[in-house]
Amino acid sequence: MSSENEMAQIFETLSIGLVILDRELIVRHWNRWMSVQSGIPAEHIIGGHLFAHFPELDNNSFNKNCKMVLSFGNFAFFSQKLHNYLFPFKPGGTLAARFTHMQQSCTMGPIRAEDNTISRMFLVVQDVTELASYEQRLVEMNTRDSLSGIYNRRFLEKRLQDEYERHRRYCRELAVLMIDIDFFKMINDNYGHQCGDEVIRSVAEKIAAVIRCTDVVARYGGEEFCCLLPETGLAGAGIVAENIRQQIEAMRMVFDGHTIEVTVSLGLSALKKGDTPQLLLKRADDALYRAKQSGRNRVVTM
Repeated sequence: MSSENEMAQIFETLSIGLVILDRELIVRHWNRWMSVQSGIPAEHIIGGHLFAHFPELDNNSFNKNCKMVLSFGNFAFFSQKLHNYLFPFKPGGTLAARFTHMQQSCTMGPIRAEDNTISRMFLVVQDVTELASYEQRLVEMNTRDSLSGIYNRRFLEKRLQDEYERHRRYCRELAVLMIDIDFFKMINDNYGHQCGDEVIRSVAEKIAAVIRCTDVVARYGGEEFCCLLPETGLAGAGIVAENIRQQIEAMRMVFDGHTIEVTVSLGLSALKKGDTPQLLLKRADDALYRAKQSGRNRVVTM
């Protein structure tokens, strides 16, 4: 068996993708892994132009990398962290619930002829979906509250600092809501901590459903939540706060045969000249304290 045939057999058994293109981007090799992932048999794509089957690859980034390889003999790389994927393949198994496309890293390099001219280029495609999923779960563990599923205090404080810097640079508005579940200890004492956990989850879901996708809600501690409302002044934040209060007041939870009514108190503040993030949070927290002292189930602005 010739070394060329041996290499061809190896290429067919690899659990990574191997594509060989000529200088006109005509497909000259398409290994079995690429056929399985794409659903395109080798005989249907070899001899055809790559863009005829994958028109989405005809973009500045891919064409620039092809030029680097074919014109200058450099290697080029597509990182999953920057591009997510090169070929629009579907992920396998349970990973489809987390990603719409297989996450990939790709290496591109020159193939030289006997006279040392670059005649072709290769693409090696690796499925890194499992690794990307693992990294994503690590990020979620560091930024998400395990009980409610919303962001945690650490993430919120970092975002608050980011939004504060935007305010200083561009004079953007920023409001903060502090939210506390009324009589939460009584719920725990009367119905148990499992019920209390369900109340926290339900309130978190209701708040997240009311705010915009550009806003941030986090569990701040215990039965307390905090919302960051970028590009929002006191008047607009007041409307959001009242909407949250009404939505939660109308909520009816049934736990172990008991109907549980839940209300929240809210403290609201917005950035003022000379504020720091800490001052903004303290003012919102002071407003929350006043809301609870003045009867609960209300919004107080400071």
